[in-house]
Amino acid sequence: MDHVLHLRCLICGAEHRPDTVAYVCPAHGADGVLDVVYDYGLIGTRTSRESMGAGAGMWRFRPLLPLELDTPVPPILVGDTPLIEAPRLAARAGVARLWIKDEGRQPTASLKDRASAMAVAKAAERKIGTITTASTGNAAAALAGMCAAAGVRAVIFVPAAAPPAKIAQLHAFGAAVVLVQGSYDQAVDLSMAAAERRGWYNRNTGFNPYMTEGKKTVVYEVCESLGWDPPDVIAVGVGDGCIIGGLHKGLRDLLALGWIEHMPRLVGVQAEGSAYLADAWRFDEDVLTKPAITASTVADSIAAGLPRDRIKAMAAVRDTGGVFVTVSDAEILAAIPAVARASGVFGEPAAAASWAGLLAAVEAGAVGGADRVVIMSTGSGLKDVAAASRGAEAAGITAVAVRADGGDLDDALDRLEMGAR
Repeated sequence: MDHVLHLRCLICGAEHRPDTVAYVCPAHGADGVLDVVYDYGLIGTRTSRESMGAGAGMWRFRPLLPLELDTPVPPILVGDTPLIEAPRLAARAGVARLWIKDEGRQPTASLKDRASAMAVAKAAERKIGTITTASTGNAAAALAGMCAAAGVRAVIFVPAAAPPAKIAQLHAFGAAVVLVQGSYDQAVDLSMAAAERRGWYNRNTGFNPYMTEGKKTVVYEVCESLGWDPPDVIAVGVGDGCIIGGLHKGLRDLLALGWIEHMPRLVGVQAEGSAYLADAWRFDEDVLTKPAITASTVADSIAAGLPRDRIKAMAAVRDTGGVFVTVSDAEILAAIPAVARASGVFGEPAAAASWAGLLAAVEAGAVGGADRVVIMSTGSGLKDVAAASRGAEAAGITAVAVRADGGDLDDALDRLEMGAR
């Protein structure tokens, strides 16, 4: 792993060798988030953006990832999700062009597969056979699926209120599940304690620096799909902040290597009931000292009272000249059928939040008519069918009943036509 120079603390700037520090800077405890620093000059002599097309999935970007050459990875395709152009949504938002990166096509139907695949690989490097994390559902399902593929044990801490479809995935993959009668943040604390006491590999976002490195591969694919001409704006739902931090890191990699020529502006979208980072950005607050909030939103995947990767998330928006915006739960639910009907992409609430947030950013003047935009659909709508149904019902999308003998067929079809108008 000679292309990795060191791990740098984002609080004090201290540099650590990867073989001496597992997760965080010792000077700051759990808050001492680290960034993986690469030797871009060396990487540039070994690979090129053209060579990245060889192979399949996220591991074809291995020269830009913090892994030893012989590290085993989960034997399942992760990555290579489609980038879908959505001209009707572009017209509705009033932007030049718009694409959706559909991460619902991943093996466990969310972007979190990228980070969990990296966690399984890094655990293999350290020869640790059990991996744990806390999650509202997606990271849990992703870790359970990746561990099942690799034949290692997963122990998952999940709030008992998580959507049943997400918990069902954990059981199907054979993970050991701990249902926490409390919040996501409490589940994180318990999983962190369990990892330390039992010697398990800790996958938790904002603590394990390598999760950013797995998630960043999504933006490599975006830029590659656009002929290495990146969009002007990327909008994404934000909870803990690891995904937007990963987007920023991936873009910084590509810019340092000279593979792209400009940095897109990042739009972080938060639910009004979970707006820790948006409020900190608006009021210029220090996220290291800002206390936790009580988070509540229909978009469980972006609910976080104390975002664990808040330092990287804030840097992602500030350093790119982007913005944080907030959207209501009603706007999030409305975005699910709006995106699905205009593009064919069915996202869960946290995924649809990116569309609602884009509209808010356009209204605020942060995104304009000349901008080329990518919105991140971070997870499948099948993750939370109840929320999707609520969104469709609110939009007036309903079914009509008809008798089996068809005697009222014409009347039923007329009512359908009226509804379509």
